[in-house]
Amino acid sequence: MTQDSEQQPPKIEFPCEDYMVKVVRDSDDQVHDFVLEVMRRHAPELDESKMTLKPSRNGKFTSVTFFIVATGKDQLQALTEELTAHSGVYMVI
Repeated sequence: MTQDSEQQPPKIEFPCEDYMVKVVRDSDDQVHDFVLEVMRRHAPELDESKMTLKPSRNGKFTSVTFFIVATGKDQLQALTEELTAHSGVYMVI
């Protein structure tokens, strides 16, 4: 009997409601507008009332958390690639 010593991450079943996407960006209104526009285009059902903003201690960065309906890996990859292509976006989790 062999045991799998490596734990596999849980598989995501699509569509996945309330999929969390966190974006770390500059604390700049133009960057915020860009991030919102990208999120709205890739996740049209975006519920902006669930969006949370958390400024960094020094106020230079803002972490924005969204909850979207994830439709598949292609959607998540396209969203991440478009967001991270912007110089004001530092991380997409």
